[in-house]
Amino acid sequence: MSEEEWAFFERFILSARAPNGRKPANHRLVLDGIFWIARTGAPWRDLPEEFGKWASVYRQFRRWTLVGLWAEIMEALNESGGRARRLANDRQHRDPGPSSGSGCERGAPRQGFGRSRASDGKTVHWTVFWTIYHFTIKIHLRVNAHGLPMRTEITPGQTSDYLGFDLVMAKNLLSPSVLLADRGYDGDRIRAKLIARNVLPVIPMRKSRKKRIGVDRSLYRLRNLVERCFNKLKNAPSVATRYDKTAESFLGFIDITSIRLWLRHLST
Repeated sequence: MSEEEWAFFERFILSARAPNGRKPANHRLVLDGIFWIARTGAPWRDLPEEFGKWASVYRQFRRWTLVGLWAEIMEALNESGGRARRLANDRQHRDPGPSSGSGCERGAPRQGFGRSRASDGKTVHWTVFWTIYHFTIKIHLRVNAHGLPMRTEITPGQTSDYLGFDLVMAKNLLSPSVLLADRGYDGDRIRAKLIARNVLPVIPMRKSRKKRIGVDRSLYRLRNLVERCFNKLKNAPSVATRYDKTAESFLGFIDITSIRLWLRHLST
């Protein structure tokens, strides 16, 4: 982590620190250890000793995650990116979830897990094709006009995309002028919500839609921004494959990777 990056994170970490208790550890070293785990996807026990004891780094990661440190940083970055709010993209991505030993009951949507029906292989292209259902989660992502992540949420694999829309389009984020989304978000309720917020919906129609609605194809091509953002996020193994049992930890790593993308963009 560079000096500029540490100067950015330090003010947020100091504000999240408890006013009493034991003397704080070397937070910069701890943060570097968390970044190492996010970048490699390695188990916490494999954390190199140069970052300190793995259990101490993990506990600090959990503390910061549960107090909302990463979400607070993302909110600050969104507020600073006003020039990029004119256009927003929305999409869901299917994640295979953890490997065996997740600790969840069969079929239970605990910690964001769920079972989605098998597809033709284009969406869930890395799963085993001789099963009927896949133990998956959905990552819902909203990006701005620069292709930078604004908000991410996860839902069980069988959850409707409509719920994901409500999560990433929360009212505490300023509304864009235009929203680009895939046909999974084509619904009268979603279109009505966007129009009520003075947002132009650019969403292809479902094949089952009776009342046909036109879409600006030249504008819709810009939805590749969210595809490219997903590709950048998936460069981090901790995001590409979920190793964490808890939804909070998994979302924490998604936010951490998103923050690093923001900082890389701002530095250039």
